[in-house]
Amino acid sequence: MNKLLKNSWALFLGMGFIMMAYGFQSSLLGVRAVQEEFSLTATGFMMSGYFVGYFIGAATIPNIISRVGHIRVFAAFASLASLVILVHSIIINPFIWFLLRVLTGVSMVCIYTVAESWLNDRSSNKNRGSVLSLYMVILYGSIGIGMFLLNFSSPQNFQPFILVSVITSLALIPILLTKKKPPTFKKIKAMSLKNLYEVSPFGIISSLFYGTIQSAVFTLLAVYGTSMNFTIFEISLVTFLLAISGAIAQFPIGKISDVYDRRKVIVFSTFGAAIFSILAILVSKQMYLPGNLATSKTWFYIFFVLFSFCSLPMFSLILAHTNDYISKDKFVSAGAGLQFTFGLGAMSGPFLCSVFMDMVGPNGFFIFLFFFHGIIGLFGIYRMRVRKSVDNPDSQFVAMPQTITPAGIELNPITEPIEENPKEDENN
Repeated sequence: MNKLLKNSWALFLGMGFIMMAYGFQSSLLGVRAVQEEFSLTATGFMMSGYFVGYFIGAATIPNIISRVGHIRVFAAFASLASLVILVHSIIINPFIWFLLRVLTGVSMVCIYTVAESWLNDRSSNKNRGSVLSLYMVILYGSIGIGMFLLNFSSPQNFQPFILVSVITSLALIPILLTKKKPPTFKKIKAMSLKNLYEVSPFGIISSLFYGTIQSAVFTLLAVYGTSMNFTIFEISLVTFLLAISGAIAQFPIGKISDVYDRRKVIVFSTFGAAIFSILAILVSKQMYLPGNLATSKTWFYIFFVLFSFCSLPMFSLILAHTNDYISKDKFVSAGAGLQFTFGLGAMSGPFLCSVFMDMVGPNGFFIFLFFFHGIIGLFGIYRMRVRKSVDNPDSQFVAMPQTITPAGIELNPITEPIEENPKEDENN
């Protein structure tokens, strides 16, 4: 572990700053949009721009990295992300913010690709599991810390936007000053959607709908909290709980899925998330009743944590389930295909969820989550009836962030052995 930190501390520190800024920015824009009286539909449309940019960037960034190199690309797009957030504070318009969110999405997928390919290059077959685990801790921990920065100043001021820019710019310093040589970039081709569907219909369909769910959760939770008259601290607390509880849940749910039929675990998890969505609605309707009739917000936090506990590990579960039906040499390409499908769903999530909220009020947020989690569960039950489970000794659950790129999927210790770099080993 000491050797790992020595070789990669600059990258981990830089990514920590990036994710802190990302967590802060997501909540900041959601709260500010409500305060500026954007319609819920306009807010959802604006927030979906991030995933449109992420999807565009995932298809184009590998070619740019191959031509220009990791360090220049990282510096350029991290600088772009730092600049874009400042423009949000100058031009207050949902369509302009949508375009800015597209640029942020392109920038973030570039940063993820560079960071994860760099980590992959610095890893060996012995330590890549530890690298992935540490990367997960830094990602979720930094996002959680970033959520609390919402208390720094009122979202109506320009200071929070400047702070996001400053934190993003800080990420450049340790990475650009590192003496380590940048990695040799390797493009990874995803499985075609047709082949992926033939391998695992449940994997690709659930990945599509889960992308819709996750994009809505992470972009509109602060919007929901603001609409429900939560204080700024309460909004930062509930968004923090989302990130941290979801990260903690990965290990126990993953272990269960390695013992029992993985589809059953996915079905129970998704129905669990659906049930806790309904319970969150019931509790939220009681929070503002007069006097002793009011229910404490503590119950809302509890049910939301349980929702997150059931929901956030699902991408890793879906990835492991798909791997159950393929050989080890296709794990990375299948993961890249699932990430592509996840991105397709993610582009529509915030907009569709905002439509639900516009129709029935703020609790349309949880009705949306209930609806799509329910669809995944019902389709899972159907697939269990038409196809038997298989036992693939090469496949097992490995916790993965939803933002993982194909380069990051290679860090999964159950994939094919990565090529060792003798010269790098000698230098270390």
